[in-house]
Formats: sequence, C-alpha cells, structure tokens
Amino acid sequence: MRNAALILGLVGGLMALVVGFAAYGYTEAIRAWGEVDGLFHQVANVEAMRTAGLLSPILAIAGAGMARSRALWAGVLMLASVAGFYMGFGVTFFTLFPMAFIAIAGLLALAAGRPDEPVRHF
Repeated sequence: MRNAALILGLVGGLMALVVGFAAYGYTEAIRAWGEVDGLFHQVANVEAMRTAGLLSPILAIAGAGMARSRALWAGVLMLASVAGFYMGFGVTFFTLFPMAFIAIAGLLALAAGRPDEPVRHF
C-alpha cells in the first residue's frame, strides 16, 4: 500500500503542479492584459487560487516522498493537499484527476497502519 501511495501521490502531485502553473499563468495574463468580454475573465479570488496552486502540489509531492517511511504523516499531508486544492480550485475537469489520485494515495497511506518493518509509525 505504501508503494501505491507513493506512486499515486507523485503522479497526482505532478498533475496538480501542471494545473497550478496553468492557473498562475492564466491569472497573471488576465492581470497584465485585461479581460476579454465573453471569453476570459479574472477569477473571484486570485490569491486563493495562486496559493492553492503553489502549496497543494508541494504538499502532495512531499507526502508521496514520505509514504514509505512515515505513512501517517504522508497521508495527512496528501489529504491536506486535496483539501487545499478543493478550496482553491473546486472540482473541475482539470482538477478531478489530480485530486482523485492524491486522495486515494492519502487514504492508502493512512490505511498502511502496520509497517513492513517492525518500527511503529503511529
């Protein structure tokens, strides 16, 4: 389960990183060049979207990196990443798959209650 949490968290974190870069670029382009009526509009809360686009992928990738050694912490970080991503972006076509991958990885990391080695992590 830890290896699955590692892979799913890493893939989801990288997908979230792409979404975060695109969202930051979109908000910056609208700020620099202005809105286009009927086509491009600025989002309601720019700072929330930018913060979620920066912090959520970092939390997901860091959680994925810890999944094999500290599964509890990894699960908490990945689920916090999903919560931040949801608050910043909501559920859209482009956020559905990163959020699903990271959420499943977080649940798998939390479910890995017994470590493979005899060291307790809870």
